Amino acid sequence: MVAILDTEVHLEYPLGHHLHCLVAQLPVRLRRGEHGFTLVDPERHWHLVRSVLDLVADGEQNLKKLHFLVLPEAAVPAARLDDVLDAVAARFRPSTVTAFGMEHLRVRDYRALLARFERDNAEALALVQRDVDSGDVLDLPVNAACVAVKEASGRLRVFLEAKTHPFRGEEFVDAWQDLYRGRHLWLLRGRPACFNCMVLVCLDYLWRDLYASNARRIIDHANRLFFTERQTLDALFVLQANPKPEHRAYRDVLSGFYGEYLEDTPGVRETVTVFANASAESALEGVDAAAGYGVSQVVIGGRHKLARIETPEFSTDDLGGAPVCRLRFGTGTRLYYFNLPLHHELDPRSSRLPLKVHAILRRDGERWTRVTGERIAEDLALEPGRARG
Repeated sequence: MVAILDTEVHLEYPLGHHLHCLVAQLPVRLRRGEHGFTLVDPERHWHLVRSVLDLVADGEQNLKKLHFLVLPEAAVPAARLDDVLDAVAARFRPSTVTAFGMEHLRVRDYRALLARFERDNAEALALVQRDVDSGDVLDLPVNAACVAVKEASGRLRVFLEAKTHPFRGEEFVDAWQDLYRGRHLWLLRGRPACFNCMVLVCLDYLWRDLYASNARRIIDHANRLFFTERQTLDALFVLQANPKPEHRAYRDVLSGFYGEYLEDTPGVRETVTVFANASAESALEGVDAAAGYGVSQVVIGGRHKLARIETPEFSTDDLGGAPVCRLRFGTGTRLYYFNLPLHHELDPRSSRLPLKVHAILRRDGERWTRVTGERIAEDLALEPGRARG
């Protein structure tokens, strides 16, 4: 069973005010390498990632208010990890959380990174070392994610985790298809902001075996937080490079996560789930992507209100009758800037909506430019069923 590791981070957010998140839906093109998959053109990928980091650092498009930056699975070349961390440490604003996936590493390299950042990853390093001591795993590929936190004091914290899903390994006799299975997930507990969040890698959201599932494990842990400390899981970020982002399995798990069909789950009742996928220009060697990439999504529980609307860039729905409200984005290469609501119960005294899109940016040559203009936030404020003339 995967271990959920709690750790406190120093984040100062304005009390009672929503937070801001930027999802970078970028293309991710992968080919088979000696150990797992590698980026087809690492420098081209890095150029695009760096443009997003520069945009955030400069604070353009009202990004001075940004609290969370989320990039897709496998978006960052492994050789550029230090460049990303340097940008976050030197140029990002305090109390900023940046989550991103890296191209596949070997276990030996992943372990070396955990040891390098041992101050923040000592518990995770011990779990990996136990696997190394019990088998020949050092050359297995690792689908790793990094969460870089620039605390309110300016101190940089670096947390690493590995995808727990076996990728394709359980479907092939050839051990070459195996992927190292991560043993932990981080729960970042922001203080004094009292904002708690987690990061998963793609199919980790769906993964289960005969004994447990990641989703059930997260729910139980969040419920324990609620009953012992009156804290909850506020946000769950899922990094994806997924050619089937709307597979029915996601609807099933989301329904179970938010449905409270058999018991109350106060620990995740207010959780905002953000699926940050790669864009439609993505490709994975050997995988048929007929269904397409893209469709990053933001999901909240169905007891809350989200107006029904459809625009060329985004729409809202309930996933065909599931107990959720979903904001569904398109498939192109875009930056989606929206708010994360802290509390979004229905309030009969107000018509305010819990979730608003502040900006959508597209790549225009070497720049990121706004797609839909200043009226985008107004679109979501329409009453259900109304359309703008």
